[in-house]
Amino acid sequence: QVQLVESGGGSALAGGSHRLSCQVSQYTGMRLYMAWFRQAPGKEREGVAAITPAGTTSYADSVKGRFTISKDDAGRILYLLMNSLKPEDTAMYYCAANFGVGRPALADVQYRFWGQGTQVTISS
Repeated sequence: QVQLVESGGGSALAGGSHRLSCQVSQYTGMRLYMAWFRQAPGKEREGVAAITPAGTTSYADSVKGRFTISKDDAGRILYLLMNSLKPEDTAMYYCAANFGVGRPALADVQYRFWGQGTQVTISS
């Protein structure tokens, strides 16, 4: 059903900024609950930020005040703006989506549809 494709991965220096994008297929974005997750080598997958169809957001404590999740007006593109980057932000980043979650949840079990991931590497 829903297909998600991330883009914008790459390398950056600590203290800098970077933006990731996720393209949503089938014009279903306005109905979707969406989120960004990340996973570093040897660590469990971590919920980073989430957004509801109405625009309500939630953030992990580790990125609060530095990262911003948003959508375009049609809900077709999901963004993650990352500011004040730290080396510990280095990870594979994934976008995820599902219908009817009810909240901007940060638990991976709440999401059915996943992108392929894009690597972000931050050096000091």
